[in-house]
Amino acid sequence: MEARCIARYLRITPRKMRLLANLVRGKNVNQAINLLQFTPKSGAQPTLKAIKSAASNLINRDLSRHVNPDELFVKTIFVDEGPTLKRFLPRAMGRATPIRKRMSHLTVLVATPEVEEAAEVEAQPEGTEAIEASKKTGKVKKSEAANKTSKRTAKK
Repeated sequence: MEARCIARYLRITPRKMRLLANLVRGKNVNQAINLLQFTPKSGAQPTLKAIKSAASNLINRDLSRHVNPDELFVKTIFVDEGPTLKRFLPRAMGRATPIRKRMSHLTVLVATPEVEEAAEVEAQPEGTEAIEASKKTGKVKKSEAANKTSKRTAKK
C-alpha cells in the first residue's frame, strides 16, 4: 500500500529542495524524520511535514488494515518547479535588475514493503501464451508473422 502528500507553492527554490529530497529518498520514514529534524537547511521543515502527512495518510486511510508505522519507507520523493514571482531591484543610473523568486512543488510517496508472490506466477519464456493461442485457433497474429520473417532475414 502507498499514500502520497503534495506540498505546493513552497517558497524555496527547487534546487535547494532537491538536496533534501535526495537525502531521504528510499529511507525508512523514522530515519527520514530524524535526519530532517537535525538538518539545518530551510527546506527541511516543509519536507518533514510532507513526509509525516504522507505517513499519516497511509495509516489513517483504511483502519481495517493494520499498518505498522515502523515499516513505512519513502518510496518516491521529487521536487517540481512551481511558478516564479518576478520582481525588480533598482540599480545605478536608472537601471533595474530582475529578481526571480522561485517556488517549488514537493511530492512524497510513502509505502509499505510489498511481499513478493513468486509462487503464484510461473516463469514462462516470452511469447509462450501467443504460441499456445495460435496452436488452438490455427491463426497467427500479424506481429508474430513479422517476428518470424525478421528472424529469417537475420539468419541470412
